[in-house]
Amino acid sequence: MTLEEFLSYDDGTELRSELVDGVLAPMGAESTINTLIGGFLFVTLCQLGLPIYRIGFKQWVAVPRGMATARDPDLIVHSDASFSAIESRSEAILKLEDPHPMLVVEIVSPGQPGTANYDRDYVEKRREYAERGIPEYWLVDPQRQIVLVLMLQNGAYQEQRFQGKQRIMSPALPSLNLTAEAMLRAGK
Repeated sequence: MTLEEFLSYDDGTELRSELVDGVLAPMGAESTINTLIGGFLFVTLCQLGLPIYRIGFKQWVAVPRGMATARDPDLIVHSDASFSAIESRSEAILKLEDPHPMLVVEIVSPGQPGTANYDRDYVEKRREYAERGIPEYWLVDPQRQIVLVLMLQNGAYQEQRFQGKQRIMSPALPSLNLTAEAMLRAGK
């Protein structure tokens, strides 16, 4: 399937999918904690003063891979340029030639190394987002109780780990005042 075919594809269901090497890759239902963390992060980012329109969800990011691939991160924090690129499109996708967003956030679904969920977020998307030039990538992992902030340096991500009461440090969001524990508990 091409990217254009994917963007216009409708099988009549609400099944979430990504396009990976030209093939639909169904994504399972989100866990309750993942949806709570996503909502909590949205509110937290708004409270930082980010304009609501620059916080994207249900927006795809095309990434370099052998064939057409579009990922669906849980949240995107757009740069002014990436928002301008996506704003007037009927399909919510950042194409390969578009400017990159400031950061993408993936809230990791349960899984062990070697399983589809784990490898998709920790291995495949890490490589693809780096190749796409996205300067910051967060992996929020409720199962492992860890937040990884990955910063792009010389074409590869350098990782900082945050757990418990450690304050998350984000180059893209220097005024963020949030601990790993508060994020992983979705503010509860």
